[in-house]
Amino acid sequence: MHDELTPSDIKKMEEEIEYRKLVVRPKALEDVKEARAHGDLSENFEYHAAKKVKNQNESRIRYLERMIKTARVISEDSAEDEVGINNTVTVEFADDQTVETYRIVTTVRGNSLENMISNESPLGKALLGKKEGDTAHVQVNETVGYDVRILKIENTVDDGSDKIRSF
Repeated sequence: MHDELTPSDIKKMEEEIEYRKLVVRPKALEDVKEARAHGDLSENFEYHAAKKVKNQNESRIRYLERMIKTARVISEDSAEDEVGINNTVTVEFADDQTVETYRIVTTVRGNSLENMISNESPLGKALLGKKEGDTAHVQVNETVGYDVRILKIENTVDDGSDKIRSF
C-alpha cells in the first residue's frame, strides 16, 4: 500500500532528510568517534549510546526516503465549499449532539491528540467531499457506524508547524 501524501508533506519530509543528513549525521558520527576514543568498547556506555543515536538517525532517513519514493501524491485543493485535505471541519454527532472540530490531514500528519484526523480514517473518509449542512455516515466496521452533521468548513492555511509523525 502506498501512503497518500500532499506536496507539502513531501516538502517537509525532504527538509527533515536534509537536516538529518547535514546536521544530525555529522554530530552523531563525531559523538561515536569521540566515545570510541575513551577506551574499552565493551564497557563504554557513551559509545553504545552514540551508536544507537546514529543508527536511529540513519533509520529515520531511510524511512522518509522510502515514504517519498512509494508515495501516491494527492492534491490539497478542494472546492471552496467542500471538505478536503487541510480543511478544519466542525461536526455534530447525531447520537448525543456533541460538537467537535477536526482538521483533515494525511496519515503521516495525523495526531488525534490535536484533533488532526487522517483522510484515510473512517471519519476522514466520510467527511471528504461533503458540504456544510450535509450528514455523513461513518462506518467504523461491518456492524458499527454513526452519523455526523457538518456545521462548518474552514480552509486552513498550512503554516508548516505540524510535524511528520515518527514511527
